[in-house]
Amino acid sequence: MSGKDNDTLKLLEVILTAEIFNRHQNLEINDLTPECRELFSGNGAGEVKRPLYVSEGMVRKTLGITDACRKLESNPVVACEEFGQRIYVTTLEPAAKWFLKKGGKNYIETNPALAFFFRDSDSVKISYEEVKEANPLFEDTKVYLQNKMSTIIAGDERLKSALDLVIVNAPEEVEQQFEDLVCTAEQETIIKKVHVARKNLKILQKHRIYEVGKLLFVGPSGTGKTSLALALSHEMHLPIIEVRLSMITSQYLGETSKNIDRIFDFAKKLAPCILFIDEFDFVAKSRVADDHGAMKRAVNSLLKNIDQINLVKNAVLLIGATNHPQLLDEAAWRRFDEVVPFGLPDAPMREEILKRVTTSIDCRCNFNRVADITEKFSGADLRIMVKEAILTALMENREYITEQDLEKGMLVVLTRDSIRQQNWLE
Repeated sequence: MSGKDNDTLKLLEVILTAEIFNRHQNLEINDLTPECRELFSGNGAGEVKRPLYVSEGMVRKTLGITDACRKLESNPVVACEEFGQRIYVTTLEPAAKWFLKKGGKNYIETNPALAFFFRDSDSVKISYEEVKEANPLFEDTKVYLQNKMSTIIAGDERLKSALDLVIVNAPEEVEQQFEDLVCTAEQETIIKKVHVARKNLKILQKHRIYEVGKLLFVGPSGTGKTSLALALSHEMHLPIIEVRLSMITSQYLGETSKNIDRIFDFAKKLAPCILFIDEFDFVAKSRVADDHGAMKRAVNSLLKNIDQINLVKNAVLLIGATNHPQLLDEAAWRRFDEVVPFGLPDAPMREEILKRVTTSIDCRCNFNRVADITEKFSGADLRIMVKEAILTALMENREYITEQDLEKGMLVVLTRDSIRQQNWLE
């Protein structure tokens, strides 16, 4: 197919989408592809309002297609107003048939609005529900999240200051995906519980079952606690608020407690979302061991806020993470519904991690053997090892890695650990 024919089909896709969307009021923003959302949201804020229309300027700016009207001038099902101010189909049904005949099926399979129109067609077997399910959600986008946050903090200095204390990411910004991780059976079971709870919130509310959705991730550094929290954002289509307690501890007495209050208030406003608190032990350590009054108040503020937030009532999935569970007192432990262990991976898990990390790499290695010789390596250690192996190969002008490259990477990890364990004060 020529470039002109490709441009014609792309133009017909968006013109048909506009016409179908305008005719069927039950279609909503998630029935538009991300490309169409960008095309039809002239304000740049992701808002799409009927009636939709297509112009030469719009397709040139968004799709990079120039001279749209000239390319469509011989098309029997399309008309262009003077100066390309509006491009439209003359009659929907003949235009749809022409589009399908000329090779539009591939577009229909990824465009919910088109799939909705063709769902009962004998000419193409398509499931509107499946196409819409596969279409990226508008609520997952950075644009949607920024608009929502702007509304939340407008005129509220308390919540505006909370944004300086956290990192907020939309699901589409999160690189970690659930299928990239190697989880234990226990971790997978707990995640399934959260999925089931989110799908049945009304039933849980009816029976006043609120002790759901407060998870404490416990394990050594590098075992995947943060990665799983981020992957859940992507998997559950929830924005994630990342908090490091060491970053919100203020030098000013009383400010730490206020910072904690602000963050929890912001999470409730942003909900549904994930509130991920890393370094949980930094503040929520034994209150008996710390006689500093301000720190005690901060701990009490944290525990109080945890008591007052949950998945069922507030649509906030709370995840705490700690490398030092022994520092948490009983009051902190009691606040969590599930304690999720993250141990160092065993040999089969190490082998699976290596396979997933090297999915896109030409790796000429025996993963089983490499897994056997990397005992006590965390998932993060294995990723560092692979990274070093790739750099070794590139330095030798190779795009594939060998077992020898991985062994060199393993030595880098062992050297790092050896340096970290040295006592430089002796």
